Amino acid sequence: MFEYTKTILNKVSFDVNLFCREVEKALERLLPYEIQELKIYIESLIQKNPDLDQCLIYLKA
Repeated sequence: MFEYTKTILNKVSFDVNLFCREVEKALERLLPYEIQELKIYIESLIQKNPDLDQCLIYLKA
């Protein structure tokens, strides 16, 4: 499921609203250790597209 989530997030990274929605869905589906990996992956995407940092609020909760 984690690899699928990474694929989806990569595909929707052009739109901040879609990206945030998919992050919310991922947090409901993934296991705790996968969420930690997801945080690392999202931080790497933010390096490429700084606009996505709006979605970090979901990861802090």
